[in-house]
Formats: sequence, C-alpha cells, structure tokens
Amino acid sequence: MTVRHRIARRGARRRADQRGITTAEYAVGTAAGAGLAGLLYKLLTGGFGDQLLKTLFDHVLGLLGIG
Repeated sequence: MTVRHRIARRGARRRADQRGITTAEYAVGTAAGAGLAGLLYKLLTGGFGDQLLKTLFDHVLGLLGIG
C-alpha cells in the first residue's frame, strides 16, 4: 500500500466519522431558533411588546415629521 493510498483512506475515514456532525449542528440551531422565537413571542404579545411597538412607531413618525 502506498503512502498516498493510506492518506486517502485516512481522509475518507475522517469524513465518514464527521457525517453526523452537520445533523447535530442543525438540531442545535433549530432548537436555539425555536427558543428565541418563543421568547420574542412572549415579549411582544405582553405589555412590554405593546409599549415597545408604540414607542418605536411614535419615534419613526416623529423622525418623518408626521407625528
């Protein structure tokens, strides 16, 4: 077996060992995204969200010279 052949086999084994890593990364990213979405939903549907949107809307209208 040549050195080149051994290196190629080692690289193929390494890639095969890491095949599941992307699946795990997607799972963690999906869980983090769902958690952030839940947190934002809770913040924006409560009194804090109403006040935040009203303040932001008033600020933008003030910048435009309308409000």
